[in-house]
Amino acid sequence: MISKETFDTEISMCQKMYKEKGGCAWGRCRSCGAPLLLQKLHKAEVIESREAVEKFRTKIFE
Repeated sequence: MISKETFDTEISMCQKMYKEKGGCAWGRCRSCGAPLLLQKLHKAEVIESREAVEKFRTKIFE
């Protein structure tokens, strides 16, 4: 598990790269698995359904 502080730091880096550059070296934000992995490591929650993934990504990137 990762701490909330680490989760928030990593997610904020994703958000910053998305806003400034439209993505990072990992690829396109709308198809990236990094935020989902961070959520899994932080809350031990696996987001699997397409609808839940889209809702999570919308929350993160908008």
